[in-house]
Amino acid sequence: MKINGFSIPFVLIIISLSIFVILLYRRHTIKILNSLNRMLDRAIEGNFNETIFDETRYSAVECKMGKYLSASQISAHKVEAERNKIRALIADISHQTKTPISNILLYGELLKEQNLSSDSASCVEAMNEQAQKLQFLIAALVKMSRLEAGIIKVHPIQSDVKDMIEKIRTQYYQIAIEKGLDFLCVAPLISPQRLIAFFDEKWTIEAIGNIVDNAIKYTNQGSITLRIKPYEMFCCIEIADTGMGIAEEEQAQIFARFYRSKRVSQKSGVGIGLYLAREIIMEEGGYIKVQSKLGEGSVFSVYLPVLFHYTDNR
Repeated sequence: MKINGFSIPFVLIIISLSIFVILLYRRHTIKILNSLNRMLDRAIEGNFNETIFDETRYSAVECKMGKYLSASQISAHKVEAERNKIRALIADISHQTKTPISNILLYGELLKEQNLSSDSASCVEAMNEQAQKLQFLIAALVKMSRLEAGIIKVHPIQSDVKDMIEKIRTQYYQIAIEKGLDFLCVAPLISPQRLIAFFDEKWTIEAIGNIVDNAIKYTNQGSITLRIKPYEMFCCIEIADTGMGIAEEEQAQIFARFYRSKRVSQKSGVGIGLYLAREIIMEEGGYIKVQSKLGEGSVFSVYLPVLFHYTDNR
């Protein structure tokens, strides 16, 4: 018997060969995908170090992927090495300048106790102010470097938000009052006696304190208000001011390292505070939002998780 002029055995052989080729191709494809998957896994783990590829064993795609991952791994190592050098340099600068700056501040205070002319007293005051700025800058750089290196770690635990806010109020109340600003704390009218969230109190006070410090710095009249708003998954802490406000096009940039608007270039600061605040809050599983209009003030909203879902990704 024949089918379209071909004998049945011949047709069966052709079908069998076709199936065999399909299975072989499928097996080869699966092998390539598995190999690529292993490469990516090793690259993600930072353990990809294969540099020799046998074309009889690897496909062209595998070879290209391997070379790309090897180059990426080398680049990552170079970047990390440069970061380590910068961190070491910052740590060394901090160590070497700590005593000289402290001595400058000490001698400045001693000079202020002497009978100086008004010009000399102004120079001493300016010297002390600049030394304090330098001390703040170095401390901020060290904190940033340690946070990025994983030396500083946050450890969120279940804590009372109201107690933390009271500590922040105590820390900044007098500074605001001396500038002629009202400093208000508003807790929710309907809430449990304690508002619980997961956060590291020390570093969260540092983060929110940076935002409050900016609010006081950039507000010339009016008020600074801290509000607590409980939600199902998060507890929100709002820091509202009646200051100069932030332009809409800058609101996505203010959390970047060393970013400073041209509008505040005359104010003291180095552009690290908001960056550190965001990094700390993100490490705790929270996030920060900002709403602002030029000339109408700003509202920074810090969301702390109510349910514990912090994971250490370092």
